[in-house]
Amino acid sequence: MPEVLPAAGGRETNGQGPNLLEVRNLTQTFTVRGRGGVKGGEVQAVTDVSFDVRKGETLGVVGETGSGKSTLVQSVLQAPPPRSGSVVFQGVELVGTPRRELLPLRRHLQMIFQDPYNSVDPKWRVSQIVEEPLLAAKAGGRAERRARVDELLDLVGLDPRQHGPRRARELSGGQCQRVAIARALALNPAMIIADEAVSSLDVLVQAQVLNLFEHLRREFGLSYLFVAHDLALVKQVSDRVAVMYLGRFCEVGPAESIYREPMHHYTRALLDAIPRPDPEGDGPQTGETISGEPPSPIDPPSGCRFRTRCPRAEERCATETPELRPAGPDGAHLVACHFPVLGAAGEPGAGEQDGSGGV
Repeated sequence: MPEVLPAAGGRETNGQGPNLLEVRNLTQTFTVRGRGGVKGGEVQAVTDVSFDVRKGETLGVVGETGSGKSTLVQSVLQAPPPRSGSVVFQGVELVGTPRRELLPLRRHLQMIFQDPYNSVDPKWRVSQIVEEPLLAAKAGGRAERRARVDELLDLVGLDPRQHGPRRARELSGGQCQRVAIARALALNPAMIIADEAVSSLDVLVQAQVLNLFEHLRREFGLSYLFVAHDLALVKQVSDRVAVMYLGRFCEVGPAESIYREPMHHYTRALLDAIPRPDPEGDGPQTGETISGEPPSPIDPPSGCRFRTRCPRAEERCATETPELRPAGPDGAHLVACHFPVLGAAGEPGAGEQDGSGGV
C-alpha cells in the first residue's frame, strides 16, 4: 500500500479528550420471512455492543462481510433506531428522540458511504451536491453558500472552477468520494462515520483519501468511526480498533496492541490472512486459519459465537458467553474469550491462568 500519514502512536491528537459518542448495550434485530425453503426468523444483526469515541479519536471497526458493521453505524445514526440500548452523542440521548429533534443533532454527525456514485445524484452538479446540506440547514445566504462550497472543494483537493460545474457522473471514483467528503464537512460536524468509504477505490486513491481524512482530523479535531473489512488499511488511520464477529465485539484495544499481539483467535486469523511482502518479517503470524462458514445470524451459536470455527473451543465456550475483559497490563486491551491467544512471551491469557476466564 502507498505510504499514508502516520498511524496511531505518531498522532498529534490521539483522542484524549472527553467522550463525544457513548454507545451502551446497543442491540439491533430484524424480522425476515421465510420463503423458497429459506428459514425465516429474527436476525440478530448487532447484540449488546458498547463503546466510546473520544473527541479527536478514530475508532476502527473491522470484521468479515456480514459481521454487523454497517448495521451498527446505521443504528448509531438512528437509521433505523436500535431495538434497545443507548446512543449518547455530545451529551444528548439519540434513542427515542423525535425525528424533528434529531435534525439539528445530525448536522454534527455526518456519514460517508461506501459507493461514492450511489451516494450522490449523478445528474447533479458538484456545486449542488456540496451545497445541499447548507440549503437543508438554511445556512447563510446565496453568496455565503457559494463561497462555502468553493472553500470545501478546495479543502478536499478539487478546483472549484473546474469541478464545481461538472456533474457527478463525469467524475472518477476518487473525485466523487472527495465530493462526498466535502458534502459531509459542509456543516462543520464533530464526527464523521465512514462506512467502507475507501473499499471501492483503487490502492493509490485509497492512500490519497486516507491522507485527506488524517489532514482533516488534524485541522479540525474531527472524530471518526471508520468501518472497513481490511485490517491493514484500518491500522493506518485508527487510534483504537474494535473487531466484530456475528454482531458482537470480540476484541477492542489500541491499534498497535491489536496488531502486535492479538488475543482473540478470530483477530489472529484475520491478521494471518493479510498478504505479507516478507513472510519472514516481524509481526504475529501463526498460520492459524478459520474453518467453515459464519453461522446464520438468525440462529447464532450459544455461548461464544465464534466457537464453531475456533481451534481452541471447549465445552465452556458453548454454555457461557464471554464478556469483554481487560487483558493487557494497562487495561486498555479488551478481549471476549475464555481462552485467549498466548502472549508474545508464551504466557497464557487471563482465562487460561485459572480456568475461570477472570482477569
